[in-house]
Amino acid sequence: MKHVNQSKALFRGAFILAIAALITKILSAVYRIPFQNIVGDVGFYIYQQVYPFYGLAMVLATTGFPVVISKLYAEQKEKGDKEKIRRLLFVSYIILQLFGILCFLILYFGANHIALWMSDAKLAILLRVVSIVFLVFPITSILRGYYQGKGDMVPTALSQVGEQLIRAFTILFLAYVLTKLGYSLYLIGGGAMFGSITGSMVSAIILFTFLWIRKEWEIIAPRKGMMSDYYQEFGIILKTLVYQGLTICISGMLMILIQMADALNLYSLLMENGYGKEMAKGIKGIFDRGQPLIQLGTIVAASMSLSLVPLITSARIKKDLTFLQDKVQLAIRIAVVIGVGASVGLWAIIEPANIMLFENNSGSSVLGILSFVILLSSIITTIIAIMQGLGSLLFPAVIVLTTFPLKYGLNNLFVPTLGTLGAAYATIITLVFACCLLYIKFKKMQPMTLLSFHFLRTLVIAALMMVLFLKGYLALTNMITVPVGTERILAAFQALGGAASGGFLFLFFIIKGGVFMEKELSLFPFGSKLSLLLPKKNRS
Repeated sequence: MKHVNQSKALFRGAFILAIAALITKILSAVYRIPFQNIVGDVGFYIYQQVYPFYGLAMVLATTGFPVVISKLYAEQKEKGDKEKIRRLLFVSYIILQLFGILCFLILYFGANHIALWMSDAKLAILLRVVSIVFLVFPITSILRGYYQGKGDMVPTALSQVGEQLIRAFTILFLAYVLTKLGYSLYLIGGGAMFGSITGSMVSAIILFTFLWIRKEWEIIAPRKGMMSDYYQEFGIILKTLVYQGLTICISGMLMILIQMADALNLYSLLMENGYGKEMAKGIKGIFDRGQPLIQLGTIVAASMSLSLVPLITSARIKKDLTFLQDKVQLAIRIAVVIGVGASVGLWAIIEPANIMLFENNSGSSVLGILSFVILLSSIITTIIAIMQGLGSLLFPAVIVLTTFPLKYGLNNLFVPTLGTLGAAYATIITLVFACCLLYIKFKKMQPMTLLSFHFLRTLVIAALMMVLFLKGYLALTNMITVPVGTERILAAFQALGGAASGGFLFLFFIIKGGVFMEKELSLFPFGSKLSLLLPKKNRS
């Protein structure tokens, strides 16, 4: 009975964190659209140049380190040694704070060099603002790890959502006010980056509030002399945080490292190949429109497939190979189906979607290529999560790290001749490379058939029918004449109508094709309704 209750608590906690992650990802993607509308493409370029550095801090604060600390805490809690728990949390905090200070010093004092690397010296002040976040992340990492180790996911979830809400509000509020007051776009960008500080501070305040209300500070507060003769323990914790924590963190930095490569050399490459400063900034800002589209597209696939990872980990521990293979195959199928649907669907309606969200159709061909990042990143994220569930941490981290120099080098190769279209191709090639290497390694770990011929055939038919329908839909709706100045309303009608009808048509062919069984559809939102589309022979 105790084991059953523990399992229920585990999955309840995983569900709470998944919902929090879903909300924060949606907020992170959605606020960028009104922000771009307020500051324009050049202002968006300024923000996106510095965003990857903030992204690094957020990955450190939300993924690897809290997970590892929670694991170590849970182990000590089982043994009932309160002093060891104090030492664990204190030592972990000291290690992470030293690491945070190092990151702060590198970014703060290296801001001028990094800005010159980006060929835009005015970005230095924004980098210095972001550097402050690295001083705060150790506190949130430790407290999130503490609560997750206790099995209480609510403080972590609320801190993540609260952080993102305050950050998004700060960014949009300051962008609107400073724009109205006529300040420079770089100062507005600095105001937007200030949102990263307010968000981090609110996250820490929420976690400390839980400590205060529950009177738990005394339980975890360090005691004088508690580290006497425990230097060996310090080394063990350091090794665990570096190996497990850092590898998990790096594995979660895939798209951040891709964005980092673009931030460091895309703008300078555009200028070297004949574009003026302002034009190159605008073109880079248009290219960066792809980021919120990619984020929104990957949210569903990642959330649904990653929700299966606790089941995969549990099956590995219990050595239930049949159940393990079943859930691994299901996670991959979900990632591929939703990834294909989102990528192909967005590609088909990219022009009206671009106008609806960003006011004009500039860069639609480039954004169309970038839409396929949704499919590749969904597959990569899912495979990495499964490999971590199976106990493989180092290999995924190494592959993710290699994406940065590869993307950076491919930009140098393609951008001079193809511009931002070359940068889009460089992103796709980089992700295909990472996907292939991860797939090869994964097949060695779990030799099984992941995607059947029937699945792939049904998927291709569904995608083809959706594209034909959407192109026809756009051709018909383009015949509608609208008053000058209301083109964005028509674009919104086309984009939203196309997304809804095209998505339904795609799902219809997928479900009718028997890609998912009835019990698998129950995992989807509105699964009971979707199961009605199954062929009668596949229904229970």
